[in-house]
Amino acid sequence: MNRTLPVVRLRVPTDEDAVAWHRVFDHPDVMEFHGGRSAELSVYEELTARQRRHDAELGFCLWTMLDEEDRVIGFTGAQPWPHAWGPAGEIEIGWRLGRDHWGKGYVTAAARMTLERVRAAGVGSVVAMVDARNARSIAVTERLGMRLAQTYTTPASQRQGHCFRLEL
Repeated sequence: MNRTLPVVRLRVPTDEDAVAWHRVFDHPDVMEFHGGRSAELSVYEELTARQRRHDAELGFCLWTMLDEEDRVIGFTGAQPWPHAWGPAGEIEIGWRLGRDHWGKGYVTAAARMTLERVRAAGVGSVVAMVDARNARSIAVTERLGMRLAQTYTTPASQRQGHCFRLEL
């Protein structure tokens, strides 16, 4: 099915976006594959600060995702894989979207913009680490043309995670 994707805008996260991310991600469905429960505000304060550093140093980050009315609906972008296990040394693309906005094409539209931006920043390939049970995110990787490259067992949760790869 080829449908018109929604208008989405990306910006470097602000201090205020930490509060917005905390609010839009405060739903058990959103957090199912991210620890299963809502994160504290301090987690998003640290995350947005780290993303501003990434943008300044690398030219890309996890950007705040805004809808047609400039409302914060989630994030998407890229960052260095932050763990010693898995695709260490790789650039990971990722996304998280508020529950009210699922199924409308926002993540696909924003992830395509991310690929354009990281390519322009000189990145040659990206990975996406996705919980093996997360059918929605796996579908996004497929729409982006990514291919399954490897499977990992995550140390903390002991869940199976798929590593998808795309050469840019």
